[in-house]
Amino acid sequence: MTGDILVEREGPTVFLTFNRPDARNAMTFEMYEALHDACANLDADPGVRVLVLKGAGDRAFASGTDIRQFLDFKTREDALGYEARLTRVLARLAGMSKPTIAMLQGDAIGGGLFIALACDLRLAAPHARFGVPVARTLGNFLAPLSLSLLVAALGPGRARELVLTARLLDAAEAKAIGLIDRIHPAPELESRVRELAASLAELAPLTLAATKEATRRMLAALPTHALDDLILSCYLSRDFHEGVRAFLERRKPDWQGR
Repeated sequence: MTGDILVEREGPTVFLTFNRPDARNAMTFEMYEALHDACANLDADPGVRVLVLKGAGDRAFASGTDIRQFLDFKTREDALGYEARLTRVLARLAGMSKPTIAMLQGDAIGGGLFIALACDLRLAAPHARFGVPVARTLGNFLAPLSLSLLVAALGPGRARELVLTARLLDAAEAKAIGLIDRIHPAPELESRVRELAASLAELAPLTLAATKEATRRMLAALPTHALDDLILSCYLSRDFHEGVRAFLERRKPDWQGR
């Protein structure tokens, strides 16, 4: 794998680490592709029973996409291609036949939260935060699968409230509304994740795979292109480019609604 994605195998459990701690484990396009390929390869390996995703350091699981990836966005193909890339990765992760655990030792924001939501189980440290603050940061929009994962976890009302308010939730509130499953003290989090992974690895793999696939089918997203017009209305706007520049310049965006 790349230096930004580390894969370590311990018996039937594989630990995949987003390894950009100085950038709060923000995802590059290359990291998304590496994650997709790793999921495909591990799913095909009969010796792998559980996949654990985590971030390097204790500040972030993954803080979304590296904003510098958006600097050259100008065309329809740029906008739709990005959301198609993220959708492809999330679909591959959500479609894993083996149980997946997100170890949230820090913040899961934007695309990082969607990666966590594509996992089956989410265990977090108390200081971790969660949210989709695109209305406050970049002014972009979400593809159908990303929205589907959020609605599946929270229901439409709470999902809508989270995006519309651009709030970041602490771990206690996130657990209370069903965004994460368990909270463990930071020093204990990894050992608790390992215990859970070991217990999952001992269960009937066909039952687990069938349960995951049945749930996936029931929660199937909208057709891939159902929201293309909404995606383009945001990504090709003046506001989106202003949001990217403002984020990198560490200032508040000047939203103008065009």
